[in-house]
Amino acid sequence: MTTTIATDLYPSRGATEVAVPRQDPVVWGSPGTPGPITAGDLEAYERDGFLAIDQLITDDEVAVYRDELNRLVADPRIRADERSIVEPKSQDIRTVFEVHKISQLFAQLVRDERVVGRARQILGSDVYVHQSRINVKPGFGASGFYWHSDFETWHAEDGLPNMRTVSVSIALTENYDTNGGLMIMPGSHRTFLGCEGATPKDNYKKSLQMQDAGTPSDEALTKMASEYGIRLFTGKAGSATWFDCNAMHGSGDNITPFPRSNVFIVFNSVENEAVEPFSAPVRRPEFIGARDFTPVK
Repeated sequence: MTTTIATDLYPSRGATEVAVPRQDPVVWGSPGTPGPITAGDLEAYERDGFLAIDQLITDDEVAVYRDELNRLVADPRIRADERSIVEPKSQDIRTVFEVHKISQLFAQLVRDERVVGRARQILGSDVYVHQSRINVKPGFGASGFYWHSDFETWHAEDGLPNMRTVSVSIALTENYDTNGGLMIMPGSHRTFLGCEGATPKDNYKKSLQMQDAGTPSDEALTKMASEYGIRLFTGKAGSATWFDCNAMHGSGDNITPFPRSNVFIVFNSVENEAVEPFSAPVRRPEFIGARDFTPVK
């Protein structure tokens, strides 16, 4: 029996931090591939690493999904589930993973052509859900997510070989410039930053509350921010931001009275199935990094 070992194009979690040029396309679909995204918007996505949409879902749909989010967060069974992550200080629910398997409503959203159609168009293939979650950022002190590249974690700890993955964050509450909104460094997706330091076993248990392993240095972040700048995303409920898996991004704490909640879906190409982790002793649980590669239909 022969075992195939995937080539590691993006080494990370070593003795030193290292910057590596991207080896993969940004837009995998062929020019003229039909889909909801215009040619001009695809070019902008390829250049910047993200695409903002003013209204992906309607106001009526927002109300339905927000009610479902509130129902899940209030359910003691969901709180007791290992897929729920709580705030370290307040002990309020921060995130619920695998929400498309917990909720039929969110499962329908994943299959919505406005959503999955854009993922197929960007990635140039059928796609499956690598990860889904709802993020709850209530007012008065909900903590943010520090600067990171999702791909660095998904490559190191989940075994995604290539940058053929796209995320969408759909706002279920208004995103102001003050309530801990998403920030991205435009163009940063073209450089992979391999982080310093080994991955502890079961690192996910700590990193989902406060990231440590896989965190870029202050020096690297300063250099990237100086080169690329920082874009803060605002918009009404129903707006969405699509962004490349390697885009450097983060969000601040929310100390305003205004909550910021969103549903977050990660689509991966069926031609980029996860293998063994490249820089971690064990796989993360499947509710964080899926091993079911069934295409979304």
